[in-house]
Amino acid sequence: METLDKPRLVPLTSGETVKVFQVTGQAGMQMPLHYSTREAVVIIQEGSAVLTMDEKEHVLQPGNVLVIPARRNHCLYMTTGFQALVLMPIDSNIEFVGQ
Repeated sequence: METLDKPRLVPLTSGETVKVFQVTGQAGMQMPLHYSTREAVVIIQEGSAVLTMDEKEHVLQPGNVLVIPARRNHCLYMTTGFQALVLMPIDSNIEFVGQ
């Protein structure tokens, strides 16, 4: 049986210019250092997490909305069970740093 140690990133829908993903995970999971090739909007639905970007920690809670600039390295650590929506341009990609 495979043990998951990273959050799940599931495509939900897309339009002509925007795509939407759902990010889910459990306490202790981490999304390693990465960036989006275009600007992304993160909408926190459930739980809490810490997003580290530009050497600053952002505590994410339900109802928070965060705009992440294009090509800005960041990582996400989930402090509880967590769920968020990520909206980004259809031609945007998520790139992991150092992989």
